[in-house]
Amino acid sequence: MYGTAFSTKDSTSFYNYYNDIAKKVKERQIDILLVVNMFLTGFDSKTLNTLYVDKNLRYHGLIQAFSRTNRILDEKKSAGNIVCFRNLKKNTDEAITLFSNKEAIDVVLLEPLEEYIKRFNETLRNFLKLAPRVEFVDDIVSEEEQLKFVQLFRELLRIKNTLMTFSDFDPKSLLIDEQTFEDYKSKYLDIYEKVKQESSKEKVSILEDVDFELELIRRDEINIDYILALLANLYGASGEGKSKQKKTIMDIVQSDPVLRSKRELIEKFIEENLGGIKNGDDIASEFEKFMQIQKNEYFIRLCEEE
Repeated sequence: MYGTAFSTKDSTSFYNYYNDIAKKVKERQIDILLVVNMFLTGFDSKTLNTLYVDKNLRYHGLIQAFSRTNRILDEKKSAGNIVCFRNLKKNTDEAITLFSNKEAIDVVLLEPLEEYIKRFNETLRNFLKLAPRVEFVDDIVSEEEQLKFVQLFRELLRIKNTLMTFSDFDPKSLLIDEQTFEDYKSKYLDIYEKVKQESSKEKVSILEDVDFELELIRRDEINIDYILALLANLYGASGEGKSKQKKTIMDIVQSDPVLRSKRELIEKFIEENLGGIKNGDDIASEFEKFMQIQKNEYFIRLCEEE
């Protein structure tokens, strides 16, 4: 699969084999790695997210093994995920107490899922007092209220990011549906872009020093390939179903900080090109051609202007 060949017959060959696996894990070429002792200690890869444990770990061995997953990558990875097939609760508490203190247990480990759901819904209630409906955000004109909106919604993003790390988390347990949350997210990004555009002006805004933490919003699966898959579904739709699917696509594009800059192009492709494609399998290649043509047109226009 990888075009490599290693041996364990001598220490040099085995060392090369170990380093090759470590490199592939860090570069995300390996999705699942089965280990016994090696790589449980002395190995660091921030991309590692979940550890499945079927071994009686104790003390420093447990701490080091569990620590393989707790490297903070960015705001999207704020904690590691440990799935135990053995009851290691007592061993975990003993290890944390030994190497830190008893009070540290509540700091090192995440609280139960229900606690974060409760915290999210309580924050949501305060948030909805400020903006009961999505369209109300447009009426928030004072910077003080905009700042409050940003802070409250950012807190919702943080809590939801933690909730997403729980394998048994159900979005239906929250007091807001996914689409409405995405709509608020779009307004959040609108304020961010407005602040970014006005930062070059002489006017000083209290929002300029706010960290919008866009890493909390970005998701790797929301990219052009994902949008192309949705366009393939839109290609065969008609009537009300087509309108709903188009709205879904544009809502996703609008709520993503990277894709929203391509919103006009994607919408133009849907309106002017999608209906003329004879084969749904050609959508990806036709979209690529469309984007290249648009890029050339913008480039020529820029040259003429400059």
